[in-house]
Amino acid sequence: MTVEDRIVEAIKQDLCPTYLEVINESGSHNVPLGSETHFKVVLVTDKFDGVSRVKRHQMVYSVLSVELESGIHALAMHLHTPSEWESMPQVHASPQCLGGS
Repeated sequence: MTVEDRIVEAIKQDLCPTYLEVINESGSHNVPLGSETHFKVVLVTDKFDGVSRVKRHQMVYSVLSVELESGIHALAMHLHTPSEWESMPQVHASPQCLGGS
């Protein structure tokens, strides 16, 4: 099972998303071909209703604690309630990687 698959499975199991997109952005970074180190997660769930943005991030960090400890270098998160997503169902592209050599 890939890291991406484990991320999807963990989020689906614990956060019951109405929309979930996990994007492996490793190819845009200075890492070996086929790496799974940089991800973007777009997540919409009722579980974020009434929850601050900081708490939402903490919830996802908790759900993905094993994956974060085992090789994920970067995790961009776009976390929304269903009503927030309905009013703006898009996510901006990630910036180009400027680090590494």
